[in-house]
Amino acid sequence: MTCDQARVQMLGGGEGKEFAEHLESCESCRNEVSRIGTLWQSLDLLPLEEPGGQVRERFYEMLGAYRQGLASAEPRRAFHWWQMASAAALLAVGLCLGYIVRGNGPIFGQAPTEVSQLREEVASMRQLVALSLMQQQSASERLRGVSWAYQAEPSDGQVLGALVAAVNHDTNVNVRLAAVDALRRFAASPETRRAAVDALPGQKTPLVQVALIDLLVDFKERSAEGTLRTLAENRDTSAEVRQQARWALEKLQ
Repeated sequence: MTCDQARVQMLGGGEGKEFAEHLESCESCRNEVSRIGTLWQSLDLLPLEEPGGQVRERFYEMLGAYRQGLASAEPRRAFHWWQMASAAALLAVGLCLGYIVRGNGPIFGQAPTEVSQLREEVASMRQLVALSLMQQQSASERLRGVSWAYQAEPSDGQVLGALVAAVNHDTNVNVRLAAVDALRRFAASPETRRAAVDALPGQKTPLVQVALIDLLVDFKERSAEGTLRTLAENRDTSAEVRQQARWALEKLQ
């Protein structure tokens, strides 16, 4: 595993034997994981109040400049999307840490409507980064986009649609697998469950088929029984997938 691949894993939570082995041999990535963990622990301790005044104004200025840069960019211009996504994340983190630094100043006590508006802007920023990355030509950039989808609101239909499209059409098996897992974020949506059922017959890669079967079992999606039964009886399907489909049928009884 390379350092770039490890950074993608960090966005998704950093799991797996290969990721752990890489951390054992790479001090730089270990430090990065430690830094990210410290940041999120600090965020958990933040009060519910939201900033206002100059902090809020700077946030909107930076967000506006970010969007303007995207709109005016040439279609095939070579952006370094990892730096862009990281900058957006650090913007949100820095905004939150500003609560602590300026905690004794006149930045609290904003009206509920302003608080709500600020939260919507942060959600919009996350959506923008996720959708933009998932449209890139590079598979590694699309993987980063899928990782950003974990931060989207569970009700975000655009991000859900992009994930479903990735599951069904992405040319890279790793992106498809990551997109299947990211669908768990949207488990409460009936559209997600229907999309998972509909995606299974069109998959030809055993790894993706097994991942979808596991997802349907986790969803307890009994409407998938017909699709699973067809898959279990199809001699053109790999033995491992047929076995997994039979296991899923037992679980859904």
